[in-house]
Amino acid sequence: MTNDTHTTVPPATGGVPDPTEPPLAPGGGENRQVVPPEDRHATELAFLAAHDPGPRPPGWLLTPRAVVTFVMGSADEALGLPKGARPGAGVPRRLVIEQKFVGERALVERCVVTLAGERGLLLVGEPGTAKSLLSELLSAAVCGTSALTVQGTAGTTEDQLKYGWNYALLLAQGPTPQALVPSPVLTAMTRGAVARVEEVTRCLPEVQDALVSLLSERRIAVPELAGGEGSALHAAPGFTLIATANLRDRGVSEMSAALKRRFNFETVGPIGDLDAETALVRRQSRAAVERAGTAYQVDDTVLEALVTAFRDLREGRSAEGWEVERPSTVMSTAEAVSVAGSLGLAASYFPGDRDVLSLLPGHLLGVVRKDDPADAARLLGYWDGPVRRRAEQGSATWRALWELRAVLEG
Repeated sequence: MTNDTHTTVPPATGGVPDPTEPPLAPGGGENRQVVPPEDRHATELAFLAAHDPGPRPPGWLLTPRAVVTFVMGSADEALGLPKGARPGAGVPRRLVIEQKFVGERALVERCVVTLAGERGLLLVGEPGTAKSLLSELLSAAVCGTSALTVQGTAGTTEDQLKYGWNYALLLAQGPTPQALVPSPVLTAMTRGAVARVEEVTRCLPEVQDALVSLLSERRIAVPELAGGEGSALHAAPGFTLIATANLRDRGVSEMSAALKRRFNFETVGPIGDLDAETALVRRQSRAAVERAGTAYQVDDTVLEALVTAFRDLREGRSAEGWEVERPSTVMSTAEAVSVAGSLGLAASYFPGDRDVLSLLPGHLLGVVRKDDPADAARLLGYWDGPVRRRAEQGSATWRALWELRAVLEG
């Protein structure tokens, strides 16, 4: 066991991060490609803590209702602080809470109730359906950090769920609490926080088995330490665990019945509404392009065609009801965001070279070829079906795409 297998976590703050404090080194929020939700939305978290002073489960920073509001937003309504509320410096008296997860509110409410009951939560679904995003948001709102995370792989070991040792201190002092290097899960247990295990079904069965006793007994034995109570580290009130699993990974390391019983399962599905999915793809791809320091130049017509193609291929049926042969690749919203971002960067870095719409077939071909080269033929079949029919019905956008069919034959 080594001490370099664990995720580094920030020290406990004892509350919602103060948005007025400088960012942690190394680098500030401006110098990070990915800003965790507890930092990016620190003002919202501090506001909601003051906005809803109602009862909270042990160890929670926000009420369950405020957690749902943080995830789902306030529907463009500006919320106000109650009279007498004393928020921290820099927190406004009124604030519109941004919607961060596009999905059913009832799903988020069930997730929050599960966590409030200190029961394990397992988010399952196809790749790219924002399971990890939802787990990050829930963790940030409940305990103020989403960093207590273990990434499940075939190489994940049991000590990554429990503890390791600082070998320099171990040699100098022997097995002492100071020499112990806690895993993110153990850190969450002792703080009464939320731990996250990503892609739990990619972990080997013996590693998954470690979660069974951990979620049942709520303690981790450390036999190397002195005997008695000191050899077991117990979970503080508020500790729970969120795991994610892709439905396509079921056969990698199927969860045992004993482990399944320790979780409440919630399925995170694709976005059901075209307009909502298009808005999400626009928002996230625009943010990615603007982070690169360029202007976003993908118009709504191109975005709607992109998202429509993804939805048709994902569902195996077009919006008009025409049959579509589904590729083996998952045509997820996350992939659509990636393609839209690439189109935006191409428009910025190669202005005037070609119409942005003309780039779409090539990018779609790159997506469907990821799992099976034969999927290129399925995409060509989609062009000969719905794309051609829409062109024949008079759509200028789909006519332009139909005329680009030769790109898919290369």
